[in-house]
Amino acid sequence: MSHRWTALGVLATAMLMTILDGSIVTVAMPAISADLGFTPAGLSWIVNAYLIAFGSLLLLAGRLGDLLGRRRLFLVGIALFTAASLLAGAATSPAVLIAARFLQGVGSATATAVSLGILVTLFTDVRERSRAIAVYSFTGAAGAAIGQVAGGLLTDALGWHWIFLINLPIGVAALVAAVRTLPADRGLGLAAGADVLGALLVTGGLILGIYAVVSGHWLWAGSLAAVLLLSFVVRQKTARSPLMPLRIFRSREVSVANVVQALTVAACFAFQVLTALYLQRVAGYDATETGLAILPAAVMIGAVSLGLAARLNARFGERKVLLTGLALLTVMLGLLARVPVHADYVTDLLPIMLLAAGFGLVLPALTTLGMSGAKADDAGLASGLFNTTQQIGMAIGVAVLSTQAAARTGDLLSAGLGEPAALTGGYRLAYAIGTGLLIVAFLLAYTLLRTRKPVSDVERVAVRAEVGAS
Repeated sequence: MSHRWTALGVLATAMLMTILDGSIVTVAMPAISADLGFTPAGLSWIVNAYLIAFGSLLLLAGRLGDLLGRRRLFLVGIALFTAASLLAGAATSPAVLIAARFLQGVGSATATAVSLGILVTLFTDVRERSRAIAVYSFTGAAGAAIGQVAGGLLTDALGWHWIFLINLPIGVAALVAAVRTLPADRGLGLAAGADVLGALLVTGGLILGIYAVVSGHWLWAGSLAAVLLLSFVVRQKTARSPLMPLRIFRSREVSVANVVQALTVAACFAFQVLTALYLQRVAGYDATETGLAILPAAVMIGAVSLGLAARLNARFGERKVLLTGLALLTVMLGLLARVPVHADYVTDLLPIMLLAAGFGLVLPALTTLGMSGAKADDAGLASGLFNTTQQIGMAIGVAVLSTQAAARTGDLLSAGLGEPAALTGGYRLAYAIGTGLLIVAFLLAYTLLRTRKPVSDVERVAVRAEVGAS
């Protein structure tokens, strides 16, 4: 028994590194920008290179785990993530850091995609599996909160390089423990098929699409991105082992839930990035103070999603809880769209941070509603699709809102406004766009999502895993 729980600790450590790495960079972005010379719009690539690789390769990594063995893929993922962290920590130019962040995303996708499958094989008893998933989920929620503070502390005390270098001892320890504790398994073999071409098409399409948004090169980059993404859809119709069988979209609940999730995470993750920039560039906070200022939002999300959300869903139903959460998030970004240049944290910002609890209501309810529309044979596919949509939605949101904020700031500076006021004007516009995205998400959920039928045990496991992976 102790051997299995030690193995769970290894899986949870990998989850912690993955989630922490998604949030730890946000408070360090101004320091990275000043040191390496990122442009305001180009700064979003620090986040997006990771998210695009992570989101677009999750499904392929999961399939490769089935073919080559989950333990082998997990070890490869952790090793690649650790090596890429060393490259990121040693980066001396934007290009090197962006490449390292992309490789980190590949490693994270590879390890994360097979972690749940390993966990399920380790814990066959229903009660033990439930406890194991709870630990796994809590680690994921804790990672977001830890990342906010750790990023600030490391940046101020040692420099931004250490937000990546800190992964080295953790990654090496996880590798050693994984070799000793994770059960060996034999995959089906590569002859069973993996849609590598599909993964290349969707990854290339997303990269070019984000590049078109950030650079404004819509004619060639945007057109080529559209061609690649359309080719991916055609490929999914014809491939022997498609990454994303299109039959999953025949369910209205699955389709709508994924669209609502993409809109929601696009607005809310951009909120995290933009708020960190606002606090440092306008309010004058250092990196540690920024992490502590955003921490209440992460704590509220974790506390609500792991405790209160399940009880509210059981009492009122997921649809009502989802709409309530979306309403809270809409108010949150709506208030930030009017944030003053010289904000007082206690009166102007802290109440807004507490409204982030709405995300803790949204995600479990939304996932359950979407999973209820999937057939039992497609439960794994639906859960993987939710993870993919989440990461890609984050990347698109950061790219669009950061670009709009930078453009608006440039216009205001050209009009003669001082830098703090111009920056604030840019962030206000981005928050307003985010508010619009949430309003659309609310309307879609209100009109198209129905009260779900009772969920099966398979769906409950998938939902808990999705909450942990977020």
